[in-house]
Amino acid sequence: MNIRSDFSQYAIVRPGDEEFIASPMPGVERLMLDRIGDEVARATTIVRFAPDSKFSAHNHDLGEEFIVLEGVFSDETGDFPKGSYVRNPAGTSHTPHSNEGCTLFVKLRQFDEGDQKQFVVNSDNSEGWVPAPTNLGAEILPLHKFGDEFVRLVRFRPGGELGLHDHPLGEELLVLEGELRDESGVYPQGTWMRSPPGSAHAPFSEKGALVWVKSGHLGQLI
Repeated sequence: MNIRSDFSQYAIVRPGDEEFIASPMPGVERLMLDRIGDEVARATTIVRFAPDSKFSAHNHDLGEEFIVLEGVFSDETGDFPKGSYVRNPAGTSHTPHSNEGCTLFVKLRQFDEGDQKQFVVNSDNSEGWVPAPTNLGAEILPLHKFGDEFVRLVRFRPGGELGLHDHPLGEELLVLEGELRDESGVYPQGTWMRSPPGSAHAPFSEKGALVWVKSGHLGQLI
């Protein structure tokens, strides 16, 4: 199965563009954003757990990272409320479930082989926000950095912007709250977008926005 698997091209999915489909486990649905492979796949996915649903135990052969968008996600290590950013490197495993239901943004089998740090960041309670380099009404919460890969949250105040910048090794984003804009369009809450290496844009938000952003991770895929 190949879904938006040409990483040299722009890819965008707005709310309503795609439908959730059932997973092999009752009560767990998936909205596939990009994918190379079948049930075991390099994948970027929105995963929705109904209340009292679970997924079977599985290993993370090439790593897993996710952020909890709604509800509370749980496994053997604890409970992770909305805003939790979790990295489980290669060699880890778990049995996910959710008592109240939850929605996750998940990336599977995308870790650099040397990236072995396992951790959780509760972004809703973090005090690590810093002004964006342009200092134009946006601030950044760094989540993870390894080699060229950089994962962060970007919070735009109403009228905030980042200014024109390029993505020499690509960029991927998910609008968590509010509405983001750039010279190419409008991206409401729930929009996922992947920009190829060599692209550039000047994002801003008239109303304010919170955006998950990952960059520097696509150069080796084209």
